[in-house]
Amino acid sequence: MFLADVMDLIDSSVANLAGPSIRADLGGSEVTVQWVLSAYTAAFALGLVTSGRLGDLFGRRRLFLLGMTGFTLASLACGLAPGVVFLIVARTLQGLFGSVMIPQGLALVKIVFPPRRLRKALMPIGPLMGLATVAGPILAGWLLHLDLFGSQWRSIFLINVPFGVLALVLAWRVLPRRGGEDPAARLDLTGVGLLTAASALLIIPLIQGRDLGWPVWTYLMMAAGVALLGLFVVSERRSRHPVITPSLFRKRSFVVGLVIVAGFYAALSAFVLVINLLLQSGLGWTPLRTGLTLIPWALGTAVAVLLAGAVLAEKLGRASLHLGLGIAVVGLLSLWWSVAHWGTDVTVWKLAPALLVTGFGSGLVFVPLVDFILGNATAEEVGTGAGLLNAAQQFAGAIGVAALGTVFFASAGQHSYFTAAELVFGIVAGLNLVVLLLVGLLPKHAQQAHG
Repeated sequence: MFLADVMDLIDSSVANLAGPSIRADLGGSEVTVQWVLSAYTAAFALGLVTSGRLGDLFGRRRLFLLGMTGFTLASLACGLAPGVVFLIVARTLQGLFGSVMIPQGLALVKIVFPPRRLRKALMPIGPLMGLATVAGPILAGWLLHLDLFGSQWRSIFLINVPFGVLALVLAWRVLPRRGGEDPAARLDLTGVGLLTAASALLIIPLIQGRDLGWPVWTYLMMAAGVALLGLFVVSERRSRHPVITPSLFRKRSFVVGLVIVAGFYAALSAFVLVINLLLQSGLGWTPLRTGLTLIPWALGTAVAVLLAGAVLAEKLGRASLHLGLGIAVVGLLSLWWSVAHWGTDVTVWKLAPALLVTGFGSGLVFVPLVDFILGNATAEEVGTGAGLLNAAQQFAGAIGVAALGTVFFASAGQHSYFTAAELVFGIVAGLNLVVLLLVGLLPKHAQQAHG
């Protein structure tokens, strides 16, 4: 599962640095190359909820193996792409197969480990997320610099192949044959169609809108997406085999947890975008130097997740979320002060303390949040729940990047990258404060989350 998560996290960011190299080699307009970057995220987000349900019906082990096989082959196709259209199709398939494998892994871990060991089993997720987010740009910059065998940008996709084969071998040997599937259930094709269409109408303009200047069609697509979501809700209520297990929404911790995830990941994604833009475009630092600058943030995340998983989440429960979000706000305000105070004289070492504190605060959130959202999910609910959790992260991240990216560039156009970064860091701190308040709606401890 962790291999799959790392491959997904790196692939969602690694292609951004290779855009100029891909265009120089394969041609295509800026919009075409943008779709090389966006096709993966869009396809991944579209398939998550349905794939979680398919795992419930047809077997999570089978779906994980299928997803990993398709992801590996699609990565190979990306690395061998003869043209930009072929590459966009391969990236789309890569995202779709990624959406098939990711929910199955989390669901299987939830089923295999008893509650008393689940928290420790999930401990590596936070550090891996932080390290993979930072490692993506570093790995891409390093591979582009090495230009192995004259492969240029192709090596950033081809490197997935050996890791995919390793993951397949391990999955075949260790994943359980049974994972709480429900053979009597059926798939509601009408619900799947409505949900997929609604998701596409929402995610595509969110990904493309900022780069295209928010033309009218982006707003029309989002409005149509909201309308289809309404139809999906009506269809689900009438369906004998709903796509999303209805009992999930009778659990307060799950519903409130999804809202908290949306706010937290919208803020987190906007933070990652803006700190990268500030360092690379504002200060002119290389992608490699930028990635190395973010190591304190990843280190803080890793240490905090280990603490939360080993001690704090179990002892403090909901209070660990309050503590983490409070520390993250302090880190973000420190980062705001550092940028405002030092300006163009800012250095790696001057940013390190604020980044460390921000990462530490964020890291305290990951483990208990998963506890609250999926801790009480039954075997029949966990696949859909894992899919919804991942979908909430993807959509919230896209919304955060679209909204705060637009704010950033509007402010940068009128003032400077530093003023724009200060503004967004302040907004992100405010979002974390709002999320902190929402945490008060959760039960005090995850094991009490039955309502």
